[in-house]
Amino acid sequence: MQPFERIVVLVADSVGIGEMPDAAAFGDEGSDTLGHLAARRPLELPNLVRWGLGNIRPLEHLPPSPEPAASFGRMALAGAGKDTTSGHWEMMGVILQEPFPTYPDGFPPEVMQRFEAAIGRGSLGNVTASGTEIIERLGEEHLRTAKPIVYTSADSVFQIAAHEEVIPIGELYRICETARGILEGRHQVGRVIARPFAGRPGSFQRTARRKDYAIPPPIDTVLDRLQARGVPVTAIGKIASIYCHRGVDRELKTAGNPATAETTLEVLSEGGEGLVFANFVDFDMLYGHRNDPEGYSRALEEFDQDLGRIEAALDSKDLLVVVSDHGCDPTTPSTDHTREYALLLAFAPSQPKGRDLGTRGTLADLGATIAENFGVDSPAGTSFLEKVAPASCR
Repeated sequence: MQPFERIVVLVADSVGIGEMPDAAAFGDEGSDTLGHLAARRPLELPNLVRWGLGNIRPLEHLPPSPEPAASFGRMALAGAGKDTTSGHWEMMGVILQEPFPTYPDGFPPEVMQRFEAAIGRGSLGNVTASGTEIIERLGEEHLRTAKPIVYTSADSVFQIAAHEEVIPIGELYRICETARGILEGRHQVGRVIARPFAGRPGSFQRTARRKDYAIPPPIDTVLDRLQARGVPVTAIGKIASIYCHRGVDRELKTAGNPATAETTLEVLSEGGEGLVFANFVDFDMLYGHRNDPEGYSRALEEFDQDLGRIEAALDSKDLLVVVSDHGCDPTTPSTDHTREYALLLAFAPSQPKGRDLGTRGTLADLGATIAENFGVDSPAGTSFLEKVAPASCR
């Protein structure tokens, strides 16, 4: 018997729940995204507390629930990285033994010289920066010179920003495709990203025509296997781009956490079956990488409110899982991702009492659970379906 007709996965991007044993090897000793935020001030997270957030581990002002509504635990990162792509791939059964390359000091001359020769013009930047900051700093020079702005981040990304009136969107996409072809071998970054913007100096704004050029996973993921079996997969936010648009039947792009929550609610209202997979990116993009603990805390409180609305929209045959992919502790000097355990909370309306899922050995346990529910194989991981399914299905 299939316990759940529909599984909804919400990725709270970068909401780590404490350093892993190997954190020091990544320069992340002492990192604790949720723990440090909870210690700064009381967080108003009634739905997450009711689900059992405080049962996973002690967190200040977030007490354990005597009867958690959701099953609770944490997942280790088994792969070698701590970035978006490797974390999400691991969730769906692909565990990387080598991390994607990152470039905290910018890309080397061998990359940039090939890139500039191939596109027939120079470039600006080639630094680690936030997207909004880099276009404010270099946007005016870009308007004068028509040189694209190249920048990277803590993720394995080669980002190219250009004003839509200076480099038309089609040309920007071609430039990105050129970069994707150059970035191979030891420089094979996880994603090349087109970052178009508009406006005038002092009021530049990124537009909605971002486009990601990812590399495909090296083997079939759980998403591929679901699709092959005819199980519908809906991807919300940046999910589809992370998997190079493989294994996805419907892609719904969103801009920010509130829009992702609203889109998720719209999808739930349609009914149906299959996997709904959404990424809430603002924790990471807007607050973790910018060392903004107060913004991060407010985003968590807004997410908690949206979680209550999403929970209310569930059917009796649904399973709702909240997970994270790594940490990004905004209270530390670094703006990089952090090597932390991932959050795991699984709520089923048909299961009146949550259970302790413990510490899972890999993020792939999520994919293994989804795979078992829908009757497909998973490349890795151990399913916890039996623990979250209603008693009649065990």
